[in-house]
Amino acid sequence: MTVDARAAARRPLHLALGGALVVATALIPSAESVAADQTSEVTIPYTCQFPSGPEKVDVAVKAVLPVSARTEETIRPGDVSVDVSLARSALTQFTALEAATLSAVAELTVRNTVGEHTADASWQQLEAPAVALPPEGEDEDGVVLAATGDVPSVAFGSPGRATIAPAALSLTLASFTEDGAPTTPPELTVVCERADDEERPLAEITVRDSAGPPAPTPGPTDPAPGKEEPAEPPEQPSPPAPGLDPDAHRKIDDLTDARLDALDDADPGSCPIEIPPEWVMTTAETYAAGYANAVKLDGAAALGPAFMKVVLNKRYINDSCASTVDVTSEVEFAYEGKRQLPPTKATFLSYGFMPTTATMVLEQVGPPAVVQTHTVTNTPTYPEESTVTAQLSMRLYDVKVNGVPLDVGPDCRTERSFEQVLKGYGQSYPPAGYLVATGGNLTGYAHIPPFKGCGVGENLDPLFTSAISSVGKKADNYTKMTQAPLCVATNPDGPDCPPKVPKPER
Repeated sequence: MTVDARAAARRPLHLALGGALVVATALIPSAESVAADQTSEVTIPYTCQFPSGPEKVDVAVKAVLPVSARTEETIRPGDVSVDVSLARSALTQFTALEAATLSAVAELTVRNTVGEHTADASWQQLEAPAVALPPEGEDEDGVVLAATGDVPSVAFGSPGRATIAPAALSLTLASFTEDGAPTTPPELTVVCERADDEERPLAEITVRDSAGPPAPTPGPTDPAPGKEEPAEPPEQPSPPAPGLDPDAHRKIDDLTDARLDALDDADPGSCPIEIPPEWVMTTAETYAAGYANAVKLDGAAALGPAFMKVVLNKRYINDSCASTVDVTSEVEFAYEGKRQLPPTKATFLSYGFMPTTATMVLEQVGPPAVVQTHTVTNTPTYPEESTVTAQLSMRLYDVKVNGVPLDVGPDCRTERSFEQVLKGYGQSYPPAGYLVATGGNLTGYAHIPPFKGCGVGENLDPLFTSAISSVGKKADNYTKMTQAPLCVATNPDGPDCPPKVPKPER
């Protein structure tokens, strides 16, 4: 079996891939990339309750945060550090245990406020490496424990002056002897409160109204009186990319149908389908990132960046009679050796008022994601449609409601896997829109099934089902992903290698 040489001479490289991503969660507010960031810092006096008595502790909090944002835009604090200065008097309980070093894990409550709306986020698992304790009799002032780590994102639903302000603090202090053995006891947990009522926000952010269209109206299982159910997903949810024929997706269907109709009168065997040998298969890598609506929470989720391993051209059919090229490829997600997207932590207001934090992970289940690219070759622009279909499962953990841990257990997830379908449209001459090799935007919808396995000692399945899952079996959560160009194994020194992380588009 051979490739049509005439078609191959004009045909671009049809490397089939897609950003097989899904509505990630209803736990993350609407997102948009931050335009300008600054390093914010504040020092706050705390009173910490040690076994020996209360101690005055200065805490310096630092993070990279935007100067301004839009309503419902995800704000991701970066380069977070919480530096805790412990005076010598606070160290006596550790030196009495013959401790030589001291480390800490900090949990800082951060109050997010705009207007009359307030939600507390928990910046937890901030780890401070071990530092040496000063010997008795020396004049050192004490030690500084520098805790760092990733923290949840936040979004503000109303315009105005928003503040992010440190509140309560807890420290889990671990001490070790000179030979590295834990002391007895090995840990001490202390609770700290702000020493005064002076307002000391970490950052002030100007929140403006979002310029985009309003998000879908959340609702219960049945539409509220006077409200209509969300419209069915449009055939092409995103507007055409600049330079792309606005009728590209319609022409693909029309041209293909017309050619197939003409084949009814053709002699059998006059236009054999050509399938090249398997040597055309190759591998590639790329990243994709974007946003997905969470209909019930009237917001959206920031997704990725997701790393994807691609096997290109698993099946390649050049139908010279129909003037089409169809390519099937496969995609696997990869994160720390697992078939999943990176976990995402976020803060949101469930049911519009209850501050909640959670971690969500999307796991790929079943076979690899299937990517199908369909190109029409009997028109000069070579319009192309790519469809990505993936099976995923959503799992939740580390849930806190109003700062109080909610034990959802180790297997709180959707009761079954769900299908995510994304589509991208483009053309090869001139290149425009979404092309697998060069990347671009993919859009689609997903249905989130009910949850199961949530709760220890109580059944929390109905809570998450009512707050997150889709109504009925309708795919009503809109997703838009941006894929970076492929880094193809056959061209490891090319400009797209190593793969780049794309800037998502709203």
